[in-house]
Amino acid sequence: MKKSRIMCLVGTRPECVKMAPVIRELKNSGWADPIVVSTGQHRDLVRQIMDLFEIIIDHDLDVMTPNQSLASLSARIFERLDALLLAEKPDMIIIQGDTTSVMISSLAAFYRNIAVGHVEAGLRTNNIKRPFPEELNRVVAGVVSDLHFSPTQRAVENLLSEKKPKDNVYLTGNTVIDALHDVASRDLPVNYPIDKKRKLILVTAHRRENFGEPILEICKALKSLHDKFDGFEFVYPVHPNPNIHDVVHAKLGNLDRFHLIPPADYTDLVGLIKNSFIVITDSGGIQEEAPGLAKPVVVLREETERPEAVEEGVASLVGANSDRIIAEVERLITDSSYYASMSTGASPYGDGKAAQRIAEACRTFLLGSKTNRA
Repeated sequence: MKKSRIMCLVGTRPECVKMAPVIRELKNSGWADPIVVSTGQHRDLVRQIMDLFEIIIDHDLDVMTPNQSLASLSARIFERLDALLLAEKPDMIIIQGDTTSVMISSLAAFYRNIAVGHVEAGLRTNNIKRPFPEELNRVVAGVVSDLHFSPTQRAVENLLSEKKPKDNVYLTGNTVIDALHDVASRDLPVNYPIDKKRKLILVTAHRRENFGEPILEICKALKSLHDKFDGFEFVYPVHPNPNIHDVVHAKLGNLDRFHLIPPADYTDLVGLIKNSFIVITDSGGIQEEAPGLAKPVVVLREETERPEAVEEGVASLVGANSDRIIAEVERLITDSSYYASMSTGASPYGDGKAAQRIAEACRTFLLGSKTNRA
């Protein structure tokens, strides 16, 4: 039997983490021939993930240039991916999430009349500029996609409200839980010089919407918490973008229990989450991962396309307001019953079998066998 050729697109580390279980499932399926394409956006970080899951990258689009605008990035992805689609002639492409490469890849496939499957489909804030540009990216990808693999029932309902055909929408769970279960089961010590007598607070903040005044407010709150609670060590893997890196190092670099480190690889990041007391973040992926490891999440955003964790009571939205950040973290530190309610380990994002469901849905679409839809 001729195998179906499925092109799997990755570019950033979060995309790679969430696509790796799908690629591995397709590779082991017997009926699919996955073609793995990297845009080259986070090349070293992506390669670490691929090595971790024993996946080989078939093509690197090498799209990055210094000081690149979103328009320039989009143009390079479009041109290079279009040529590759013409050469490889896949039966389907699978994209993940809401990056610029996801939007452009969906359009490139549409123009070549190639089917599109969208992993993590249906997330919405319903505010086209929050987050920017991710909300637009995922809305456009949703318009173009043939198959929608939704992580939660809310995401399914978002798509159905947009009049997506019900037979093309699948409730799969989130593949990040598949990856998390795999990696968290390994021995993951914290590989940083932290006083083990103190508890750990993990911080990540890097989103465009927090550039400028918001990151200054975040740093103000973090310094206040550091000074007030000497029983805690802070670890902050700092994004290299100067809008974040330079500000964070200027404001927090001289604090004795505040460890500013380069971006952590995936296993180190999971180890940090696993060993933390509280996670403070503006990351979408960490909002999903931390609850699965029973860690309270303080979200540095005004809105989130992942409201399920907030509704479940395992994450709280505080934005970039220093007073709100301080108040929420103080409450978690001083109120044991509140902390317990936010660290239940209950995850609304899946059971670790999302990749199996996605592969079976692709098989149904391409070969006509049965599977379960939303």
